[in-house]
Amino acid sequence: MIRIRQDLLAGLSVAGLLIPEAVAYSTIAGLPPAHAIVAAVAGLIIYALAGQSRFAITAPTASSAAILAATVASFAPINPAARIALAGGAILLTGGFFIVASVARLGYLANFISRPVLRGFALGLGITIVIKQLPLVFGIAGVSGSAFHVTKLLVQRAHEFNPISTTLGVASLLLLVGLKRLPSIPGAFIVLVLGIGVSYRFNLSAHSVAVVGSIDFAQLTPGWPDLSRAEWLRLAELALPLFLIIYAESWGSMRTFALRYKESLNANRELLALGAANLVSSVVQGMPVGAGFSATSANEAAGAQSRHAGWIAAAAIVVLMITGGRYIAELPEAILASVVIAALLHALDPRPLLRLFHIKRDEYVGIATAVAVMGLGVLDGMLLAVLLSLAAMVQRRSRPSIVVLGELGESRDYVDIARHSEARVRSGISVVRPQEPMFFANAERILVAISELAEHDPVLRVIVLSLEESSDLDSTAIEALIEFATRQHQAGRIIFLARCKDEVRDVLRKALSISRPLLSHFYWSVADAVTAAESIR
Repeated sequence: MIRIRQDLLAGLSVAGLLIPEAVAYSTIAGLPPAHAIVAAVAGLIIYALAGQSRFAITAPTASSAAILAATVASFAPINPAARIALAGGAILLTGGFFIVASVARLGYLANFISRPVLRGFALGLGITIVIKQLPLVFGIAGVSGSAFHVTKLLVQRAHEFNPISTTLGVASLLLLVGLKRLPSIPGAFIVLVLGIGVSYRFNLSAHSVAVVGSIDFAQLTPGWPDLSRAEWLRLAELALPLFLIIYAESWGSMRTFALRYKESLNANRELLALGAANLVSSVVQGMPVGAGFSATSANEAAGAQSRHAGWIAAAAIVVLMITGGRYIAELPEAILASVVIAALLHALDPRPLLRLFHIKRDEYVGIATAVAVMGLGVLDGMLLAVLLSLAAMVQRRSRPSIVVLGELGESRDYVDIARHSEARVRSGISVVRPQEPMFFANAERILVAISELAEHDPVLRVIVLSLEESSDLDSTAIEALIEFATRQHQAGRIIFLARCKDEVRDVLRKALSISRPLLSHFYWSVADAVTAAESIR
């Protein structure tokens, strides 16, 4: 009984949050509010049926709405009906990508977007969306473009700010921030009700204050989007970023709370659940849905005990829209904008990126991602960020450092002599270790660097090459290694391989079976290799 009561309270709390957020996110996507409401209901019901997380709330999110808007905007100027059809096609393909990824057991796909890229994307997207909501707060029409362009126009048109709209937006934002300290209270719903009350009491629409307008569910016609073959092909390219961001954001939210409560999740099942939710949302002409962090954390804070909270939230949204949906027509857009800004405040925290500067890893990738999203737009900025992330990885892997190892006392442990001056180096034997896995882009560079070290030691007779960082070798690395061993043999030196994994041993033995056996000394440890080298030196 207690569990049911807690799910009931959590569901009602989530419904109170999702209604204003869904309507607000529809403005980001450039779609009528009805599309966001039906998407929230569909997402909640389908995920509760197919998903595993008891906290995940699958509904429209700010990031997915922004990417959908950018996807549709990439087509030529279109009318509202074409916009809805293109949005439905993008969501349908996104759901299809989820299903295919689930069947192919690609649950690890979220790992292909590095955390610095995700953090930079979240910061850049958060700043972009917040800036683009400011014209609604200040009551200015006709302002669009990149975040930088909107900021410039706001400064130029500051004298046009509507004082009533500005007051409403700022007051709502302050109230929302204050209510965040009470997570069990649906602050967004309270602000929505107050905003509607103020709007009716003072007839704000008559004072040049923009309002939401009526929510018309009758114009929603369930079915498949009617698009041309060329439009489907173009959408297939553009829907991939939408799929990746929804999954990365959703999996991050789900996994955070699963780890907190020591619960297990199957990534491939979550792919299936998210895919089904987006497919259904597309059929009912909804918006893309995912497990956003704000709604999911609100569900957890409200004490949800099972996925039944999602069903209760869906039922509550339906009841609230039937009984009071007509009143939302008078809700000022400035208040909706404040709801969006309050929901994204957590994404504006720069500390996750600043920590990268402290550890001196990937900091410029994170910053470049944020700037790219703000300057180039959501789609182009994200694609550039992913490319930068991959380029940074390749650049780091293709320029590895080589360390010379020495024995630490009598411990048989071999460490970097540049960091441990007390480490002992044996005459005539050099122990070297590449700090990155050997592969086609860095094998030549690694072996040339080792050759240069060897040439500066006239008494060197044995080179112990530790391959502990390499779990496998490609054909380029194998050929380079054989050529290196040949050159060292001609110079009177022998190559011993230490810390070779089974895969490396197997592939080298196959390769050496058709060439001269110059790499026949394999050892499990560096210490064993050095002991063997001393016996034949």
